[in-house]
Amino acid sequence: MPVAPARTMVEVARSRFIASLARTETTDAARAFIHGIRSEFSGASHHVYAFRAGFPPAVTEGMSDDGEPTGTAGPPVLAVVRGSGAGDLTVVVTRYFGGTKLGTGGLVRTYTEAAQAVLATAEFEVKRDYATLGIETPYSLFELVRRTTEAHTATIQDQMFTEMVTLTVRIERGRVSELAAALSELSAGSVVPVLLD
Repeated sequence: MPVAPARTMVEVARSRFIASLARTETTDAARAFIHGIRSEFSGASHHVYAFRAGFPPAVTEGMSDDGEPTGTAGPPVLAVVRGSGAGDLTVVVTRYFGGTKLGTGGLVRTYTEAAQAVLATAEFEVKRDYATLGIETPYSLFELVRRTTEAHTATIQDQMFTEMVTLTVRIERGRVSELAAALSELSAGSVVPVLLD
């Protein structure tokens, strides 16, 4: 997913194609971004867009040719977005018509180029899926449990000291079973993390 918004411009036959990209983790966020671009460039002839929102396997996609000939704008932009392997983003390509028609092939090429250009300038980060765990431990094992938890790149978010020590921990979902096995081994099976989300 993108770290920050990005923008580029491609000019073909006196038409300007301004490609804008933003991080949008929901369809509502994608629609809000598209609306913002329409407002910012209200004099433009077209605002073609494509978005991917969500985290696999629940990804929602959308696109629009926005008045360009069917299939010449939205599908090429969506193909570029899909091909990037990125998610949680929206690309809007705004066209200011320069007076020369580009034909269907020219439109496909130019919208593809504009989408590729903005994706090439954007900075991305990997989206990780995290889980929250509850870990209850006796005081005698607390220090060992704490060190083991941190060694498995988990973050302790909260600690409660009552009859037992209760930790609330955030960890990448793919590492939960590894941490659970390590805690079970060091405590002879008495410390068992509980998934809280």
